[in-house]
Amino acid sequence: MNAIFKTVSWQVGSLVSSVENGTIQLPDLQRPFVWPATKVRDLFDSMYRGYPVGELMFWDVSALGETRSISGKDNMGAAHQIVDGQQRLTSLYAAIKGQKVRDENYRPKEITISFNPFTERFEVRTPAYAKSADWVEDISTCFTSPLAAHRAFVRRYTASGKDLNEEMDDQLADVFVRLHGLQNYLFDVVHIQKEVGKRTVADIFVRINSEGVSLKAYDYILTWLSVFWPDGREEIEDFARNSRLHPAHASEVSGQRVAWTAKNPYLDVETGHVIRALVAIGQNRAKLADAYNALQAKDRVTGMVDAERQQRELQLLSNALPTVLNPLHWQEFIRSIQTAGFRSRRGITSSTNIVSTYVFFLLGRTRYGVDLQTLRTLVGRWLFMSQLTARYTGSGESQLQKDLDRFAELRPNDSVGFIRIADEVIANELTPDFWAYRVPDALVTSSMSLSPAYQCYLAALNILDADMFMLRMSVRDWMDPSLPSVKGVEGHHLFPRSYQEKVLGITDLKRINQASNFAPTDWDTNILISDRNPSEYWPQLVADRGADAGWLAKQQYWHALPENWESLGYDDFLQQRRRLIATVIRDAFARLSEGKGANILLPAIVEDIDVVAEPTLAELVERSLLSAGDNLDPVDPAWEVDATISDDGTLVIDGVHVFDSLDEAAYHVGVTNMSGLEFWALETENGLVPLTDIVQNAEVFV
Repeated sequence: MNAIFKTVSWQVGSLVSSVENGTIQLPDLQRPFVWPATKVRDLFDSMYRGYPVGELMFWDVSALGETRSISGKDNMGAAHQIVDGQQRLTSLYAAIKGQKVRDENYRPKEITISFNPFTERFEVRTPAYAKSADWVEDISTCFTSPLAAHRAFVRRYTASGKDLNEEMDDQLADVFVRLHGLQNYLFDVVHIQKEVGKRTVADIFVRINSEGVSLKAYDYILTWLSVFWPDGREEIEDFARNSRLHPAHASEVSGQRVAWTAKNPYLDVETGHVIRALVAIGQNRAKLADAYNALQAKDRVTGMVDAERQQRELQLLSNALPTVLNPLHWQEFIRSIQTAGFRSRRGITSSTNIVSTYVFFLLGRTRYGVDLQTLRTLVGRWLFMSQLTARYTGSGESQLQKDLDRFAELRPNDSVGFIRIADEVIANELTPDFWAYRVPDALVTSSMSLSPAYQCYLAALNILDADMFMLRMSVRDWMDPSLPSVKGVEGHHLFPRSYQEKVLGITDLKRINQASNFAPTDWDTNILISDRNPSEYWPQLVADRGADAGWLAKQQYWHALPENWESLGYDDFLQQRRRLIATVIRDAFARLSEGKGANILLPAIVEDIDVVAEPTLAELVERSLLSAGDNLDPVDPAWEVDATISDDGTLVIDGVHVFDSLDEAAYHVGVTNMSGLEFWALETENGLVPLTDIVQNAEVFV
């Protein structure tokens, strides 16, 4: 039996140059880099001290066809494909060559490691290290020429007014030579021989990539595709990446013209989302673990692979991919969401609702031939129902499989049957008891941003074309994601917090911030309300703004204000308003079912517009808006998360999980419907201050 692998020692310099010229095929720098910069620092520190840093694993391949090296140069001669050690190899290349990588939103991100030649200490670059004459700001300069780097350091050090004697200079020269010598550090590289079959390589890929890491099922499928269908995996990754970018930006990132992207207001598509839709449409499976087992095609008893079955399963995915990635399908699906009144991802509390509803759309459009106008309304209703009932939250895969099985009973192009089953499901979920009891009960929460019921209420106001609370400005315009956010336009307490604390003696923030105590209005209205009793400010608002009796009646209906609400006790007010909010949601859903959904079309989903990127965590630290030791909390008091800014400028959650990105940190705790900047707030002596407010008030970002 031929050997499956052999181990060869590689110098760091050879690894880096082979990555640059494409001999080693490593996913290029346009893919998100997931290691925090602190791990890159620790890698160089361990190498410098001569510590082991783990093996790499390559698959030796004779001909991969046209590939793209990490440096971005097209090549035809890749001899090794990385199996294990991708993050380490990317770190080495980026830090030594001074190259940028991409963060989770595909923005350029520097991995700059600083070095103190006196203490021989590595740190992630900060403004303080960059300004200090005791530090080399960027170690990449030392790998270009240790002599030039040494001279530059000495000039800067002495120019700062510090003395440097000959002995110290000689010691520094030795340190710079030693640092440059890291290019001679030896990595043990396990080479899988090119004669090894693809099935064995795929098995090795999965086993290696799952060691010490909690992988999701779609990771296994993507890893399998890396071996058996690399072109398909690349298409999936391109679609997901471009959903975050406008065409011009996507063209810049990919190095070739991109005419259309899946960018939309609701979802930053991930590869896992595409995989879920792909196996649902291709294999009619919702459970990704089952989909992966089907792709492996192993006999449960013998463990032998059924090659023909394996090819059939792969062909199912290959046939489904053009349907899932079709721009027209995606664009019409996004417009269907808009009819349901949702304006942005903040209104969608679970990304699974979006993905599962996309599967529903594709089934209706491509398998059962539902006409587009009917399907738009049906998709809007399905998403609204899924959001309101949390249909795909929790056991989402099981629920989606049940839905797939329901529709699988139909014959192709049975549009009538598809509509009938969808109507039956919706009717069985949204019963009279659901509206009367479950919706009001779901509104007993202080987590407005994460409450499906409250977000459906806001969507309902869009469907009903409602104005904001005592303000002749539509809720729709307030929530328009294509317009800049208006400072001071937000949800405000109907029973003011200060009034509750000082007069009613209520100090529990969760009780004060009940979702049913909020109404969307502007800052001027909130100033007029101030900390007064509703029985004081409401008559004044009516006198100043409610001369039109018809409009005032609509105001009381839209904003679910009970009769004589201003005179009710707080708990009684909350209870009555929850029931009225449920009525507003029910009425809006009925209007949606009549084909009269929100008339919202966002041309920005296909146009290239300029978008101001939110500042990153590193930028907030660099501009001293956040500092080491600062504690961050969610803006919603119902969430309890221990998060602290470290000395390295990272965000550490629960003392264990380290993040370079506010978005990644928010996603870690389960938040997908808002950015990290929107989710986090800074703890101060005067209470929580949302980071969005800090940024808005900072001139450096204006």
